[in-house]
Amino acid sequence: MIPQTDLDACKDAIRTGSLSFHAASRLLPAKVRDPALALYAFCRLADDAVDLQSDKTAAVLRLRDRLEDVYAGRPRNAPADRAFAAVVEDHRMPRALPEALLEGLAWDAMGRRYSSLSDLHAYSARVASAVGAMMCVLMGVRDADALARACDLGVAMQLTNIARDVGEDSFHRRLYLPTDWFAEAGRDPEAFLDDPLPDDDIRRMVKRLLAEADRLYVRSEPGVAHLPPACRPGIFAARHIYAGIGAAIRRNGYDSISWRGRTTKGEKAGLLGLSILRAGATMLTPGSAVVYARPLPEVAFLVDAAAERQVVRTGWGEGRAGALIEVFAQLEARDRARRGHPLVGE
Repeated sequence: MIPQTDLDACKDAIRTGSLSFHAASRLLPAKVRDPALALYAFCRLADDAVDLQSDKTAAVLRLRDRLEDVYAGRPRNAPADRAFAAVVEDHRMPRALPEALLEGLAWDAMGRRYSSLSDLHAYSARVASAVGAMMCVLMGVRDADALARACDLGVAMQLTNIARDVGEDSFHRRLYLPTDWFAEAGRDPEAFLDDPLPDDDIRRMVKRLLAEADRLYVRSEPGVAHLPPACRPGIFAARHIYAGIGAAIRRNGYDSISWRGRTTKGEKAGLLGLSILRAGATMLTPGSAVVYARPLPEVAFLVDAAAERQVVRTGWGEGRAGALIEVFAQLEARDRARRGHPLVGE
C-alpha cells in the first residue's frame, strides 16, 4: 500500500506537472488511480530530472541508480520513489518496462536523432508506450492483444507531444522530426535549428506526424473494451484529450513553432463527457477484429514483458540487455569525460 503522505505528494506533482493526465485520471477508479498517480509521478520526476538539468547524462545515471534501489526494495527517501516501490511490489511490475522508459531518457541525454518514422516509433515506445504497458499492469491486464493496443495509444500520444513541441524543442536544439523527411524536402536539419520557422515544409512534417498519430489512436480503441469497465472512461479520456491537442494544432495551420497547442478547460470537460459516453458504448457494441492486429515491431518487446511471455526469439533477451548496457556505458564514458576522469588506458 502507498502511504497517504507519499500519495498526496504524487498528486501535487501531477496536478502541476501533467494537466492532461490529471484530468484523465479523475475518471479512473481509486484502486487504479492511486497507483497510476504514483507511477506517473515517478515518470514525471524522471522526465523532469533529465529535461530540466544542464547535466542530462548525470541525471539519467542517477535515475538508473534510483530504479535499481526501487527493485532492490530499498527506495530513496523521497515520496515518488517510495510510492513507486510500493507499486512495483503490489503489482509485480516487470522491470523491463521502467527500464525501457529509462533507455528513452538516456537517448534524450545523448541527443539522439531519428532518421525515420520507425526510429521515432522506437523512441515513442520507450518514453510513452512503456508507461501505457505499466498502466495495463496496474489494471491487472496481461493480455497481449490489449497490451499491443495500449502501446499503439502510447506511441500516438508521444507523436502528438512531438508535433506540439517542435518550436520548444528547436529552441533547445532538439530535433525529433525524422531527418529523412528533411532530406526528402531538400532541407538541412541544422539550418532549420539555426532559424526555426513554421514554413510549408515544416507544417507538412507536423501534418504527417499527426496523421500517423490519428491512425494509431483509431487502432488503439478496440483495446479499451478489453480493460476493466471502470477503467475505460479514463483511458478514453487520455486518448481524446491528447488527440484534442492535435486538433488544436490543425486549427492553427500545423504551426507549432510560434504557438503551442493545448486544450482549454472547457474542451477538456467536453472530452471527459465524451469519454464517459464512449466507455458506456463499449458494453453495447461488438468488438473489432482490429484488436488482434500485430503490435508495432518497435513495441513488441514491451508487450512480451508486460504479458510475462516466454519469448522464443534467439538472442532477444541478450540483445535487449546488451542494448541497455551499451547505452549506459556510453553515458558513463561521457560523465567521466565531463568530470575529467577517464579510465586508465583511454
